[in-house]
Amino acid sequence: MPFYQALCKLALIGTTGLSYGRYRKGKGMDGREDTDPAATPTEAPEGRLITTGSDGPPAMAPALQAAIGAAETYARQAHAAETLRAYLHDWHEFQRWCGTAGCLSLPADPVAVAGYLAALAPRLGRSALQRRLSAIGLYHKLQGFAWSPAHPAIRATLRGIGRIHGAGHRKRPAAALTSVELKRLLGGCGDDLAGTRDRALFLLGFAGALRRSELVGIDHDHVRPTATGLRLLIPSSKTDAEGEGVEIGIPRGKQPDTCPVRALNAWLAASGIGYGPVFRKIDQWGHIERDRLGADGVRRILLRRAKQAGLTVHATERLSPHGLRAGFVTEANAAGARDEQIMEHTRHRDLKTMRGYVRRGRLVTDSPVKLLDI
Repeated sequence: MPFYQALCKLALIGTTGLSYGRYRKGKGMDGREDTDPAATPTEAPEGRLITTGSDGPPAMAPALQAAIGAAETYARQAHAAETLRAYLHDWHEFQRWCGTAGCLSLPADPVAVAGYLAALAPRLGRSALQRRLSAIGLYHKLQGFAWSPAHPAIRATLRGIGRIHGAGHRKRPAAALTSVELKRLLGGCGDDLAGTRDRALFLLGFAGALRRSELVGIDHDHVRPTATGLRLLIPSSKTDAEGEGVEIGIPRGKQPDTCPVRALNAWLAASGIGYGPVFRKIDQWGHIERDRLGADGVRRILLRRAKQAGLTVHATERLSPHGLRAGFVTEANAAGARDEQIMEHTRHRDLKTMRGYVRRGRLVTDSPVKLLDI
């Protein structure tokens, strides 16, 4: 079943309790055997399927068909595209493992799921294992099967994995890319079309503390120039699943070479983009494509420009576009910005998460060891 159809099934059956009536033969939508094969509904309340004959499939009323079509459209947006791709990949991996192990993937026995996690433990960290578990759980829920990640077999296995592999599988955080590292990255960007785009990409990502999905999701009509900079609309984000949208301000920079507003204007002027996606793919011949730059494309661009600039990070950290966001928080805090100022700009909902960036940045400078007479 395509993923969006499964989402529709969840939306229409699992959450709204919509009744589809009964099929004349076989199992109903609830999976139970039809106890009266000869039964035919005498009336079709609004929202139910209508049977068409003795052996034919149930016909769908036009109003219900239109409503399900609309629900399908909404259901496709229930999760971010990146999340769906990750879950789909994880689910297929689990199916392959179950095929090799000789067990059912749907519904899966919790003991088998625990075995799957144990098989992955030597090479995956805890967060990656949790994502696999979330994917398995989501597919079970979409298909109407009971699911509990808190099953004793699963919980005990995860705890044991944490105790044995925890230290070795600690996820490397994204290295904070402050203005110092940012300027080195800009040094790796040329004056050609791709270099102009990448300068705008890095500077706007840093100044806006943008996530990759937010950065590549910018359209031309999301940008509103002002006398002192620009106002940027972020229609939806990781912490705005309902798509209410938020607007942030990007003032002009102190230096022309590192001004995010100037860099964006330069890219728009050079590219001639007047509508649609702002950050687009550029082919090998230097032609701008219509397609929006993908989130993973930002990562590849960053790694390529970092290599050209000779920028590296410590082995305990990783070079990632998220480092621009982390660098913003680190530098803004060091410059005296208040927590509420930073959180309003970064759209953080959890103070603990935001302070996590600050703690890493001030791990040495704020250490109580400095107070000791040594």
